[in-house]
Amino acid sequence: MTIYIATGNAHKLDEIRPALPGVDVRLPSDAGVDFDYEETADDFIGNSVGKALALWHAVGAPVLADDSGLCVDALGGRPGVLSARYGSPDGVTPLGAAERNARLLGEMRGRSDRSCRFVCCMTLVLSRDRFFVIQEACEGVLLEEPRGSGGFGYDPLVLLPELGRSVAELSVEEKNRVSHRGRALVRVSSLLGSLVAAP
Repeated sequence: MTIYIATGNAHKLDEIRPALPGVDVRLPSDAGVDFDYEETADDFIGNSVGKALALWHAVGAPVLADDSGLCVDALGGRPGVLSARYGSPDGVTPLGAAERNARLLGEMRGRSDRSCRFVCCMTLVLSRDRFFVIQEACEGVLLEEPRGSGGFGYDPLVLLPELGRSVAELSVEEKNRVSHRGRALVRVSSLLGSLVAAP
């Protein structure tokens, strides 16, 4: 099966490919499609479904899309769906990861409630009227300063209490096993297996 991933983010592609063995995972550009979807929904599901259906209409083949971000309880769930554009002066042009992280830590300075979670909503579209939505989370605690050099985005800021390490201190294999995206991909892989096995 060939599935087009609704992203231009190489990091996401690197996480998705190993999680879907036997699947030919491709980018929209592999189908000659210049895909750029404006995420305007106020929740992960809206962005994920909208993005997946838009790409399906463009390529006419199975599509997998995700919307993900970091939700901090003390900030009412921010950055949330705005995670990639958090702190952007114009709301469009993203800051660099280090700048976004510094802004978030500044907003949380002195706050004791540091519970947070990474959330990932994935939408698998097989046809116009047949699609599946999966949302998973990875619970954590926001650190007071970055730790670790792996991963990307907010990974250095989130401690996983059960492992005693930040997400940026995990190996790629560990991260794929416990992360929000990794957990969602396990569900997607299982779902694809059941579809292939169905008579």
